[in-house]
Amino acid sequence: MPDIGVIGGSGFYEFLSEAHSVAVDTPFGPPSEPPVVGDLNGREVAFIPRHGRDHRFPPHRVNYRANLWALHHLGVRQVLGPCAVGSLRPELVPGTFVVPDQYVDRTWGRPHTVYDEAPVVHTSAADPYCPTGRATVIANGNVVPTGTMVVINGPRFSTRAESQWHAAQGWSVVGMTGAPEASIARELAVCYTSIAVVTDHDAGVATGEGVTQAEVFAQFTRSIERLRQLITDVIAQLPKPDTDCLCHHALDGTAVE
Repeated sequence: MPDIGVIGGSGFYEFLSEAHSVAVDTPFGPPSEPPVVGDLNGREVAFIPRHGRDHRFPPHRVNYRANLWALHHLGVRQVLGPCAVGSLRPELVPGTFVVPDQYVDRTWGRPHTVYDEAPVVHTSAADPYCPTGRATVIANGNVVPTGTMVVINGPRFSTRAESQWHAAQGWSVVGMTGAPEASIARELAVCYTSIAVVTDHDAGVATGEGVTQAEVFAQFTRSIERLRQLITDVIAQLPKPDTDCLCHHALDGTAVE
């Protein structure tokens, strides 16, 4: 049973070699793809390509609930969520890796909870990312150790006015998939750590014609090998399955314990 999961971002579709696919039914329909399970550095790891192998799911159509539920069902307790983001700060140049400690959710129309029915379940999102996972990533890579990611609905990129507004709030990067992925992991008492890969300067930071899909995909592709190595190193050092974490107590005191 894998205790570590990776939900890959744009272009990050091949992660584990000599792995096998596992069919998982969830209450929320099928995940983006059946999880692929294999060994990496002596650890069992499950991988799901967030947008599907053929990138058929735009950000607002990704079944975040099914993806997290499938990993949780397999026994995953720690999830790494690499994703492509735009920079809201001049110093965060393309190719920079940011390990956010906060996010702002500006998405709409996406199912945001696995607890749609009674009893009502409220989970804390004050510190939305796993402290252990973040510390492990920070210790293993040349990364920016803090930052706030604002999550927009997509699939379009921001207008210049929106981008300038986001930057004026002091936020660091902008993405389209960080929510509700992180909050659903918290609802399942699963550790979740985001690794945000800067692919461009967002519209309000740069001049010219603005962000293009081709630019984002090309920069993410250039960063994939570094990202692979970072994730490989991090997986080797993540705590063993029997190690306790604050994230695992997210449901303490609720009716679904």
